[in-house]
Amino acid sequence: MTQPFNRRDVTLSNWRTLPYSQWAFQNACELVPSAIIASRRQAETAPLDLGALATLPVQSLSGAMVTLPEFLTQNSTDAFVVMRKGVIEAEWYAPHYDPAQPHLLFSITKSITGLIAEILAEQGKLSFDDLVGDHMPDMIGSAYGDVSLRHLFDMQVSVQFTDDFLDTSGAFDRYRRAMLWNPEKPGETAPDLRPFLASIERAAHAHGTCHSYHSINTDLAGILLEVITGSRFADLVRDMIWLPIGAHSDAHITVDRAGTARAGGGMSATARDLARVGEMLRLGGLGVVPADRVAALWRGGDRQIWADGDQAYLFDGGSYRSYFYEDGHGVVAGIGIHGQWLWIDPATETVIVRLSAEPLPSNEELDHVVIAMLRDVSKA
Repeated sequence: MTQPFNRRDVTLSNWRTLPYSQWAFQNACELVPSAIIASRRQAETAPLDLGALATLPVQSLSGAMVTLPEFLTQNSTDAFVVMRKGVIEAEWYAPHYDPAQPHLLFSITKSITGLIAEILAEQGKLSFDDLVGDHMPDMIGSAYGDVSLRHLFDMQVSVQFTDDFLDTSGAFDRYRRAMLWNPEKPGETAPDLRPFLASIERAAHAHGTCHSYHSINTDLAGILLEVITGSRFADLVRDMIWLPIGAHSDAHITVDRAGTARAGGGMSATARDLARVGEMLRLGGLGVVPADRVAALWRGGDRQIWADGDQAYLFDGGSYRSYFYEDGHGVVAGIGIHGQWLWIDPATETVIVRLSAEPLPSNEELDHVVIAMLRDVSKA
């Protein structure tokens, strides 16, 4: 696939901006050290087209009605896969995109992290009533020492931190440098992820009282899962999710200098394999994730805490549990910045994956248009 730039032009300073992101989001492992999440490496069939969905009218960001391919092109979509009743029925890929190449999932990685925790809880290896400090004494005194695992996995941690995705000089930039996602600054070396997280201070409100979305929470959760199990995060994903669902392609996840996985957003996978994760959940877990744990995702979390939180604009009447969104109308979703979506709709027996390189990390107006498009495709 040809690109309007050379590989040497892509750096840690620009890899999350267009046009470089169109290459970088499929090659994160070349930019940031990464651990492999092995699959069974099965051959895939040739990509399909959109079929009848090619003429589906959907509302664009401008308000005009356009066809689905026009919508996908206009909004920097890289890959779009529609699975119904377990069968991939429609696909669309941008000209620059290689369907066989893993794409960065950003915060859909959080959802995978949540599934691992639910499996371990069912196995009796962790309790969501535990405090983080019970397992990680180095977090005592930080925002995390006295938070329960339930509040940690539901984004109800009281922390003094701002997810400023465009920050180049403050705490979020230091966080990005700790995970090796931003270039280091001379004379100002960032710590590794774990000591960085131990430095996070608590906010004034109590844990468990507010939905406050912070990626650092899930990075801490990933380390916690490694501490509890004694296994590396990539191996947990491989053994508990990737091999059991029959993933066809290897995935990978970025790691820091100490080999700590970026559970908050560092995983890359193909669109088809991500759809297989969604189908497993649509069918109640298929023995990969316990059925009662999957059912709890659809029941969702505390709706009032969601309504009072910082992401309530996404879903009126929705909720959040174990790093999954529940839209209040029977859909469960994983969502990542720059336009990553895993959409699971049991009512229409549909799973949709959208992987993208949207110019802005977060765009509330576009998110609402994408949600409407996903609902239209589900019903089509």
